[in-house]
Amino acid sequence: MKFQGRSTRKRTGGRRRNFRKKKKHELGDQPTETRLGESRIKTVDARGNTEKVRAITADTASVATDGDVVSAEIEDVEENPSNPNYVRRNIVTKGAIIQTSEGRARVTSRPGQDGQINAVLVE
Repeated sequence: MKFQGRSTRKRTGGRRRNFRKKKKHELGDQPTETRLGESRIKTVDARGNTEKVRAITADTASVATDGDVVSAEIEDVEENPSNPNYVRRNIVTKGAIIQTSEGRARVTSRPGQDGQINAVLVE
């Protein structure tokens, strides 16, 4: 989420003026909407000499099933509580319910931040 800056109003209700523009590390970035398709990732420079790996498209998910983890093919996005339009556009975010070769699973990772899709089976 983008840093919004401090409030433009004082406690008294008066207006507070900007004393500078946003710095580079305060700027936001467009969300990476991970879609279904042949696996493609992108690395992005992050703050503090680190890199983030963004999944642009993905076709497999690591699904946790009864103590072991299985790599499963993603077939479809069934539900997405963050945005109902993401279901139609097959966009995977954290909390999305996906249909895999192992069954229905809920995404627990953040593909746009981690570059991978981890999920837990939903009974």
